[in-house]
Amino acid sequence: MTLPIMISAESREPIYYQIEVQIKALIIGKHLKPGDALPSIRSLAKDLKCSVITTRRAYQNLENQGYIQTIQGKGTFVRDLEEHQQHEAKISIMASAMQKVIEQGLQMGCQPEELRQIFEQVLATQVKSKGVEK
Repeated sequence: MTLPIMISAESREPIYYQIEVQIKALIIGKHLKPGDALPSIRSLAKDLKCSVITTRRAYQNLENQGYIQTIQGKGTFVRDLEEHQQHEAKISIMASAMQKVIEQGLQMGCQPEELRQIFEQVLATQVKSKGVEK
């Protein structure tokens, strides 16, 4: 199984964290379902062209947070999350991403109202292109 994960060496976020956040998003977005097998640590490291230590750290963090479970001799699998866990994780991931965008906008001199307008424009475009009902 190949996961649709993109890592960026230019990002200020550590690679293990980039992997961790993207796997969380795949689980919360239900692209990965409870019981789905994840690639082995070595396989994922090879696919992403990063170290085994990096992918191991991402998997360990995800396991400590209750998103995945490793079964000795069988592999690593997505755990079944309770609805409130999924909701809290979704809010946390989105708030973190928005915080970074807002910080960048403020550094460039954007005013709060300008940031709101940009957000609304991008949201409207995405909703329209994805066919999501308002």
